[in-house]
Amino acid sequence: MSRKTAAAAAPVRRPRRTGLYATAVASVTAAAVGLGVLAGAPALAAPRPAAPVVTRAALDPALVQGRGAKVAFAEQEAENAVTDGTVIGPDREAYTLPSEASGRKVVKLAPGQHVEFTLPSAANAITVRYSIPDSPGGGGITAPLDVSVNGAKRSTMTLTSQYSWLYNQYPFSNDPGAGLLHPDWWITECSCVPSATTPAPVVDKPFRPSHFYDEQRLLLGRTYRAGDTVRLTVPAGSRAAWTAIDLLDSERVGLPHVELLAANVLAFGADPTGRRDAAGAIEKAIAFARRTHLKVYIPPGTYRVDRHIVVDDVTITGAGNWYTKIKGREVALDEPAADGSTHTGVGFYGKSAADGGSRNVHLSGFAIEGDVRERVDTDQVNAIGGAMSDSTITGLHISHTKVGMWFDGPMKNLRVSDTMITDQIADAVNFHTGVTGSRVTNTFVRNSGDDGLAMWAEKTTNVRNTFDHNTVQTPVLANGIAIYGGTDITVADNLVADPVREGSALHLGARFGAEPFAGKVDLLRNTTVRAGTYELNWKIGLGALWVFALDRSIDGADIRVTGNDFLDSTYNALMLVSDWAVKDQYVIRNIHFKDLRVDGTGTSVLSARAAGDATFENVDARNVGAVGVNNCGSFNFPSTGSEFALTDRGGNDGGWLAPWLLPNTITCDDRPEVVPPPAPGAW
Repeated sequence: MSRKTAAAAAPVRRPRRTGLYATAVASVTAAAVGLGVLAGAPALAAPRPAAPVVTRAALDPALVQGRGAKVAFAEQEAENAVTDGTVIGPDREAYTLPSEASGRKVVKLAPGQHVEFTLPSAANAITVRYSIPDSPGGGGITAPLDVSVNGAKRSTMTLTSQYSWLYNQYPFSNDPGAGLLHPDWWITECSCVPSATTPAPVVDKPFRPSHFYDEQRLLLGRTYRAGDTVRLTVPAGSRAAWTAIDLLDSERVGLPHVELLAANVLAFGADPTGRRDAAGAIEKAIAFARRTHLKVYIPPGTYRVDRHIVVDDVTITGAGNWYTKIKGREVALDEPAADGSTHTGVGFYGKSAADGGSRNVHLSGFAIEGDVRERVDTDQVNAIGGAMSDSTITGLHISHTKVGMWFDGPMKNLRVSDTMITDQIADAVNFHTGVTGSRVTNTFVRNSGDDGLAMWAEKTTNVRNTFDHNTVQTPVLANGIAIYGGTDITVADNLVADPVREGSALHLGARFGAEPFAGKVDLLRNTTVRAGTYELNWKIGLGALWVFALDRSIDGADIRVTGNDFLDSTYNALMLVSDWAVKDQYVIRNIHFKDLRVDGTGTSVLSARAAGDATFENVDARNVGAVGVNNCGSFNFPSTGSEFALTDRGGNDGGWLAPWLLPNTITCDDRPEVVPPPAPGAW
């Protein structure tokens, strides 16, 4: 979603930046990016493991059991594999390769080097998450990566950085040499507004490089057994000065799905080679299917679609998202569309809510591959869009679009499930405006360029929606799961890992013009790991759960945070804050924390930076880096104590909620020192 946080008023006090997690990698510098070279730590010889190390969000799967999406693949981090390359990280400082990596570590290979994985189970397909340098002038390069199994070469992947490497201030640039996009915004690098500063500060270029990673999938042509080895090798003479491998996902993909009694798009002239535009043929198949009450079937192949296909009262199914690919180019429009779009691209869209929306749409079993390389907030270049009521979306794989799914209501009763959304310029899914009774479940998100999953109740509230059993990994900007207003909202059994900057794993925000929170808002049984980022404008660390009163108070809903695990939080586990400009106007009240486990915080369990209150029951904490409650209230520091009050309902173990902190002892440390905790373990 659009977010212009850089224009926010700067806080009053700006002492030095406190220490972050130690890093074994140098920051990306102008010289490093320009030359396509990234500094790294000395090579670490990774011993051959006795058995493959399978993780979930770079954790022992036992620590996240029952949380997140059930996926068909096994995740293996490159730093746990056999390599003659360089392991770099961990790092949680934005704008570095390891900070955007799963688990905050990555293996960097020079030409001739390799990383080798041992398959944990039978597999015939792999996904490689990687990064290669940008071109000196921006726009990306391509480079080879050889794939061998058991020592025999199977294929050469052609990696690309055309869909990665963004720079500068929001909404970002593809030009590494560009000056500041907004010189009238305050920036943390100089603690100043450049255009209002004399002498003008010199800002290094490229400025704030980010969005380094992409991923590719490959069918291996046969099924290999557990114990077989997959080696990824950068060929000598590669155009890429370095290739970073983050992880390998391996899985066994079944045979293509066949739908015999259906309107087959081939019969209407669709080209499965991707050379000719297939949009018209697919639309003809849709029209025929609606008349005859059949499904539309898209068999294995690559189908070129360079614009939106409008869907209503139709079922479209593919052979499976490894086999059926709908792939399109981004196309510049001769003049802006009525909605402000300056480009179009591949996408399946419901009718506009203003035109009544669509209903009874069912999409399944195919991939949508876009061609979006820059962020233009007015553009509708999303994989799925519009309004779709009484509809289902399942079994898709979406990549390289602006937003995977952006729904503009009013609309109701949509279910999104069993879907993968990767490598987006902005959000993965956004329920925007008047979405009711809808759900996203068992969906896996990685490398979103903004919120992973969001509900944004702008102008018309969202009601009775649920995000459950989803996994969100490495959102580059903003939050893993963000709820901006709404009534009777549930966020349950999700796994969120490694947000990179200006966001948290879980976020409740009264901001962006959202309608107020009302009814019951439940955050149930979620797990966050390595969450809570450094907020550039405030110069403070955010909590793994961040509750933010910016546009209005958060006091009209019964908010319950129950059964959640906060693991290895970079700063605080919980943060409740109002913006400095409105700190004496808005409050955060009626939040209840119960049955939480906090394993490791860089600073406190709770950071209260607003007026209000909260209750705590059976909140257990260990490995806390600072005082358990950092209570600043509204920063007025009255003699009666902080403006934020805590109620102890019992069972809060670990000593973090000591009696002397209750009910509202002022313990304010504006920017406490960060103490990295040990890795989380079994409770």
